[in-house]
Amino acid sequence: MMENIVEKSTKGAYGETIIEIGKQNRNVVVLTADLMHSTNVEGFKKQFPERFFNFGMAEQNMMGAAAGLATCGKIPFVSTFACFASMRSCEQIRTDIAYPGLNVKIVVTHAGISMGAGGTSHHAIEDIAIMRSIANMTVIVPSDAVETKKAIEAATKYQGPVYIRLGRDPDPIVNPQNYEYEIGKASILKEGKDVIAIAMGRMVAESLDAAAQLKEDGIEVGVINMHTIKPIDKEMIMEAAKKTKLIVTVEEHNIVGGLGSAVTEVIAEEQRSCCVKRIGIPDIFVTIGGYKDLLSKYKLDGNGIAEQIKKWL
Repeated sequence: MMENIVEKSTKGAYGETIIEIGKQNRNVVVLTADLMHSTNVEGFKKQFPERFFNFGMAEQNMMGAAAGLATCGKIPFVSTFACFASMRSCEQIRTDIAYPGLNVKIVVTHAGISMGAGGTSHHAIEDIAIMRSIANMTVIVPSDAVETKKAIEAATKYQGPVYIRLGRDPDPIVNPQNYEYEIGKASILKEGKDVIAIAMGRMVAESLDAAAQLKEDGIEVGVINMHTIKPIDKEMIMEAAKKTKLIVTVEEHNIVGGLGSAVTEVIAEEQRSCCVKRIGIPDIFVTIGGYKDLLSKYKLDGNGIAEQIKKWL
């Protein structure tokens, strides 16, 4: 298990970063749907009340308004829970924002199963599959607070719609402060040739934990942080496929349509003789429980990931 690891929530890092960006760029505005405290944007409201808009429980209207603000030269950062953005307001994201390619940044929190006891209705295990299938949409899943700050900064400079997926609870810091981040370019956090784990979000830290456990058994596991799901780093995936016979994808998402699907699509198109196994939610609705308990139940913690890798080897 991970011990003595510095932790910080990605949504907390977002709240701090958007204030810094707001000071530098007066065109940045923040929209929320009655969730300013939960999504950590209340600080932006205090600093820039004239650039903060709370739409109440009206996510669809919020997305339409964000599209309108973007046409006027503003850079809207829309903040709500992942389940609400990806499903309740999917049509508005697709038609009002992505279709015309408007410069809207959709920053969602409480993604995956991080809502825990909040209930199955609030788990977001389909959002990546939905968002990556929408044309013009860039999909980013930061692995920790350090990467979140850099992703938010990069998204501000990037022209076009972006979906950034954040969690709820504190996550282990896995990236150095001087880490050079680039949209669409994955990073190697650990070398290994027996197995290579391609992970996203919180699962990067859990994969590093699994790699440390398996090293004691003489199994070398490499870990790739695939922070951008779309456009995905095909070159990095193909390099991994050359180095190993087994790639394992690790995601806090349904194994259908998410990171695992994206990686296998790349390898299949290139006709590489590399086996890919997907670790994630096995196409079921997740039960209700504490976040860490759920990670353990669905074998998405370090112990569970290590157990599945050993089984496949």
